[in-house]
Amino acid sequence: MIEPSKKCDFTMRIFNADGSEAEMCGNGARCVGLWAVLAGSAKRRKEGRVRLEYNSFETAAGPIEVRVLNKKKAEARVNVQLSDVVGARLNIPLEVLGRKITVHYINTGVPHTIVFVEGLENIAVSEIGREIRFHKKFSPYGTNVDFVEVTNENAIRVRTYERGVEGETEACGTGLVASSIMFKMKYGEDAGNKPQRVTVGVKNGEKLNVSFRRRKQVVYDVWFEGKAYLVYKGEYLLHR
Repeated sequence: MIEPSKKCDFTMRIFNADGSEAEMCGNGARCVGLWAVLAGSAKRRKEGRVRLEYNSFETAAGPIEVRVLNKKKAEARVNVQLSDVVGARLNIPLEVLGRKITVHYINTGVPHTIVFVEGLENIAVSEIGREIRFHKKFSPYGTNVDFVEVTNENAIRVRTYERGVEGETEACGTGLVASSIMFKMKYGEDAGNKPQRVTVGVKNGEKLNVSFRRRKQVVYDVWFEGKAYLVYKGEYLLHR
């Protein structure tokens, strides 16, 4: 839902399948960014040779900026800037379904627990994800769960169990960002102030891009890029 805002151009609210309200949604932000352009509400500016259209959105997780590039009639590449990320926790011991595993926790607007695995396609995402999502270690709010397989030094694949949906989804924007940051924290070298970039493959076959900068445990200048398409347009009547 898009509502007025006193701090940004709009307020974005996202509701899960179970009726609960999420703090933030990266893929939702891609969609509202394209919506703002198609509705004629986007601002315009030029950065170098690139002309872009953009809006700021207020969310429960903080303000975000959404930039739309390479716009066609009903599709575009969309960049979403997330809030700074702090408080990552690495190497958390956990017992799940009778097995001891090591997980990692980070909040990219919503809480995510990262599990590095091999053989991603064979992982029982719904079964294991549900156990971690409701684990007492992450109470009372619970956590999303991302299963991550490293494919090379700058690329990963991710499958996600999402709170509110209570099952696996095709992709999770904040989860891809969380997985990328944790991947570089755990396995990458210290890049100083230089941007770090990760390509992420998701269940539906799409490849998305994440970039960020990191100063010790503080992650900033966080961007998430992927395509957005207009797939449906309709009207509804609201009775008060």
